[in-house]
Amino acid sequence: MPSCGSSGSGTAPALENKPSQEAASPAQDAESARLQTLLSDKHLSSKGVIESMHVVPIFCRIIGQITALNVELGQYVRKGQVLVRLDESDIRAELLKREAELEQADYNYQAILMGQGYKRNKLDEAPEEIRKLARVNSGYNTALAAVKKTQQQLEFCTITAPISGAVSDISATLYGAAIPGESLFYVVDTEHLKASFDVLENELSKFSAGSQVEVITVAYPGEVHHAKVTAISPSVEKTGMVHMEAELAPHPHLMPGMTAIITLKN
Repeated sequence: MPSCGSSGSGTAPALENKPSQEAASPAQDAESARLQTLLSDKHLSSKGVIESMHVVPIFCRIIGQITALNVELGQYVRKGQVLVRLDESDIRAELLKREAELEQADYNYQAILMGQGYKRNKLDEAPEEIRKLARVNSGYNTALAAVKKTQQQLEFCTITAPISGAVSDISATLYGAAIPGESLFYVVDTEHLKASFDVLENELSKFSAGSQVEVITVAYPGEVHHAKVTAISPSVEKTGMVHMEAELAPHPHLMPGMTAIITLKN
C-alpha cells in the first residue's frame, strides 16, 4: 500500500545492492515499527476495519425517469433532504382523471340517498348502514381508493434522505430510469462508526462488553482513537476466531473501509 505521508524534496540515496528502492524516512520507520509492535505477541492486538453502523441503500418505489439528482459522491446530506425527483407528468394526469371519477361517484352517492327521501343538506342523517350501501353502489369507495393510491404514487416521485450521512456508490444517472429494487446510491452514516475485528478463541476471556480498546488506522498511524466493545459474536467461527465490534467516536480522519489495528487496553 502506498504511504499516505508526503515525501520530502529531492531524491533519497539508494540503498546498497537495492538501487530500485528509496530509503524510508525516520518518521516512516518509527510508525512502521509502532504498528509491528502493536501486532507483536507483547500486545493483544488484531487487524480490523472501520465500518459505519448504518449504510442505507436508496431505492425508488415506482418506475420513473429521474428528473433531478441532487447528490454527488461524498456529499453530506441531512435526514429529510430531497435527493431525487422523478417525472410526475403522467401521474399528475392520472390524478386529475381519478379526481374526476371521484367527483362523479360522489354525485351518484348523493343521488342514491336523495332518491330514498333524504335531503341534500341532511344526507348525514341517513343511518350508517344505508350510507354505507350507497357508497358501495355509487362506486364512491372505489373512486376514493384510486385517488389515494395515485396521490401516494405522486409522493413517491420525491425521494428524501432517510438518515443523515455521506453519499456513496452512485449508480443513478440524471434522466435515467429508476427501477424498484435497484439501488440508486447509498447514504453512509459517518457519525456512528465501529471497528470490526476478530480475536482468537483463546483470547476471548480477556474481552467483554464494555472493554476499552485503542484503534489506530493504517492511514493515520500517529493517531490513537478510543473505543468500547459493544458486540461479541455468540459463536466461534470454524477458523477459531470470534468476531467483535467496538463503537468509535466520530473523527474527521475516520471513514468506513479503513484498515485499523485494534489493541486491548491494559
